[in-house]
Amino acid sequence: MQEQTPEAVGGYVLAGGKSSRMGANKALLELAGKPLVRHAVEKLRRVCADVWVLSNDPKLSECAPVLPDLHPECGPMGGMEAALLHSAFDWNLFLPVDMPFLPSSFIAAWLRKWLQEWKDGTGMPVRMLTVDGRPQPGFCLLHKDVVPFLSVSLDRAQFKLLPAFEAASKELAIQRRLLPGARLWNVPVTGFANPENECREGWSEMTDAQQAAKHLWFANLNTPEELAEAKLHVDALDA
Repeated sequence: MQEQTPEAVGGYVLAGGKSSRMGANKALLELAGKPLVRHAVEKLRRVCADVWVLSNDPKLSECAPVLPDLHPECGPMGGMEAALLHSAFDWNLFLPVDMPFLPSSFIAAWLRKWLQEWKDGTGMPVRMLTVDGRPQPGFCLLHKDVVPFLSVSLDRAQFKLLPAFEAASKELAIQRRLLPGARLWNVPVTGFANPENECREGWSEMTDAQQAAKHLWFANLNTPEELAEAKLHVDALDA
């Protein structure tokens, strides 16, 4: 079987949060013997050609190069703006540092699907998921054309991702002359749980443990209690 080649996509770990509920920088907290930031970096390196950590903490550079926010204290949007301005790639994938259970196989299949849509002329410049009716904007795929919309929101001190994503999607869909029905910029997670059987070896094969831990895929580890619960499911990790 042929090993999967990373896509021509930038990969960025969102690791700039204050971790106030955790009481310590959660990016450096260990799960299964390695810090959460390393789990995230390893996942992205499997599918992305270049990987960076979005943070102002130089300690995280032991895992990957660190890129600081241009607008500090503005939440994930500040990191995403810095990433899109920095990246050498049109497309960029963002993964929160505290989401260690999202399988690499899922990420790879999801990424390939939306990149192919774009090549086919029907894709949107923003892609994210809705899980049980709840949007998950932290894990998203953004085209560089989205950056002006993030910059405008930051200048207005409007730091919520969803309104900026929606504005970008609507305007850029018009520019691409897409049909109104193509303007949906988020999709339910249903249908991506079983990746295409293109490469079934190592991390690219969905395990039984990962399937059983599907409820944890988009769970953020924000508190010591949530970290303790995560340690009971390390068999579902793939990094």
